[in-house]
Amino acid sequence: MKKSLLFLCLSLVLGGATPSLVSAAENTANTAPEISGQTLHNLAWTPLVPPVTQEITLGTSSPEINQGDIRGAVAAFALPADRGSLEITLSSIATAKSVYAPNVLILDEQMRPAAFYPSEYFTYQKPGIASGDRLEGVLKLTPALGQKQIYLLVYTTTRDLSATTTLLNPAKAFAAGVGNAVPDIPDPVARHTTTGTLSLKVSAEQSTGNVTIGQFFPPSAPASAAAPVVVGNSRPTAAPATPVKPDEPMLTDSESYYNTAIKKAVAAGDVDKALKLLDEAERLGSKTARKTFIDSVKH
Repeated sequence: MKKSLLFLCLSLVLGGATPSLVSAAENTANTAPEISGQTLHNLAWTPLVPPVTQEITLGTSSPEINQGDIRGAVAAFALPADRGSLEITLSSIATAKSVYAPNVLILDEQMRPAAFYPSEYFTYQKPGIASGDRLEGVLKLTPALGQKQIYLLVYTTTRDLSATTTLLNPAKAFAAGVGNAVPDIPDPVARHTTTGTLSLKVSAEQSTGNVTIGQFFPPSAPASAAAPVVVGNSRPTAAPATPVKPDEPMLTDSESYYNTAIKKAVAAGDVDKALKLLDEAERLGSKTARKTFIDSVKH
């Protein structure tokens, strides 16, 4: 049985029949806002290397964009594009009186709009044991090959500033938590403001995400501008990714990460996962993933 499995795995690897990865984008009727290239390039983009959790205070000294429908303080981040898929949890912490209603624009390495998450995507979450009232959403992104970093811009709009968010009254939360009757009292209403507090949690995962950021060819190849993509409530449509051999070798830490993950997958008997890891590693420029896979299967 083991010999048969070994033969099958080696046939797949040596024959180049590793499974292709699929990415999808979820669309709504909204479109990404127009922001001038000069405005984007003038922002100070804070680098974040996953895994990382960072709290950001948006105040009067924060960078601002007042262009088109965008108003007030913004937060700008640069994320690595060579760590596989990214899972990003963005929370906007509410007080009893106010909350910042976030919108998120994702840009590829050339700072072209690639995905747009409107404020409706970040829904109200009730306070928990270790968390307070907040607007929160999870983003899953898969950077396309040939990029070193992508960009994430958080902002709010004039439309958001005219709205409010109803919070759960703390007395109601306490009563529900201890099993008492929930009192019939009004809930506080938080107005939306141009300042606030954000929490950003970023992790890398070796599986395809919901939105592919960038285009499937190296930066040296001619490219047309990427169309804005909105993530909302409609059903996702999948498009196959085109394999591309990267121009530059994979970073040493990324090479080590994939090799370790491949060994663990084979040891656990999950050959399909190991093949997918091999495929993704070679897409990103790995020179040792194939040998690691073959050696792991032999043992």
